Amino acid sequence: MEDLHSFGWYAKRVAKYMPEGVFKPVPARLWGGLAYLLIVIAGFLTIGFSDWNPLLYIPISIVLGASFAGMGFLGHEILHGTVIKQPLLRDILGAIAFWPLSTGPKLWRKWHNLNHHIHTQDDEKDPDSWPTIEKIKKMKIFQWIYKLPFFVRAFFGFASLSFQFTAHSLHMFFLFVTDFKKKKQPEVWMQTIMPWASWIGLLFIVGFGKWIFMFLIPLIIANMIVMGYISTNHRLNPLVPVNDPLANSLTVTVPKWVDVIHFNFSYHTEHHLFPGMSPKHYPLVKEKIKEMWPERYHEMPMGRALKALWQTPRVYSSEQTELVDPKKGSLYGSLGNGLNPKNIKIKVDRHKSQSQS
Repeated sequence: MEDLHSFGWYAKRVAKYMPEGVFKPVPARLWGGLAYLLIVIAGFLTIGFSDWNPLLYIPISIVLGASFAGMGFLGHEILHGTVIKQPLLRDILGAIAFWPLSTGPKLWRKWHNLNHHIHTQDDEKDPDSWPTIEKIKKMKIFQWIYKLPFFVRAFFGFASLSFQFTAHSLHMFFLFVTDFKKKKQPEVWMQTIMPWASWIGLLFIVGFGKWIFMFLIPLIIANMIVMGYISTNHRLNPLVPVNDPLANSLTVTVPKWVDVIHFNFSYHTEHHLFPGMSPKHYPLVKEKIKEMWPERYHEMPMGRALKALWQTPRVYSSEQTELVDPKKGSLYGSLGNGLNPKNIKIKVDRHKSQSQS
């Protein structure tokens, strides 16, 4: 693997070219969150107080799901401190923004801000990294899954995006809750329990039929939108011994209007370089990175990134720079290590080699 540098190494060299004031909070971002909140309230009231054919609720559910996701993107921004700095107000607004996804602000900062950002793509320390072949061999359920044909695994892998954020968030809660000091743990519990209590309470208020359209379908849609980004953020990149954002992160490109409604969440390499900068300024960061390290910067259209995920396995080889299919032992490159997203090919076909020998 080429020489790696820490995110601080890059940040130091890029920051001096940034305009004055780019590291200040941008409270105006909250207007987008207010718009999403009003849309959600309007959608809930429309479904709750109407008696329409259920098919007519589907478009509302889609809008609600998109709004849940948009609120989550803003919540991510708020809890990085790039919207407001006051800790209490930051946590209150972050909790509201993450309420549809039922993720508490204290858990998110512990899981995402501290562990994921500081140890990105570290095999042992990043809670979001995918496993190596050695770890898979110790997990019986994954051993069974990886006996399935590649196409079947890819299909179910993409289908799982519909609930993966919610499931992973709950897993992170149980993983990290005991890491908090005893006196803080009740608050962490409450921040997780209260959103779920509200959604379960809604079920009893409106009934199962309307609850499906008000919460369940929107949650599935929100998971798919959020995981569409998260699954492309790092899963085509190698595991790395040094937290190098240009090696371990991918920026995807989407239409400009999508960047607007998703608060520039597509600029992921830039985010890992400057998590304390408002994403409003990430186009400036991207321009400078591409000017200084064009050969190391990874970006591609969202559709191409998702297609590459479909065509490659999600297990890392022992070397951690390649992806491996546990069933056949076939090796695929990762970004910066032989993977060409426009033409996915097996790097080493061990199954074919063994057959010939």
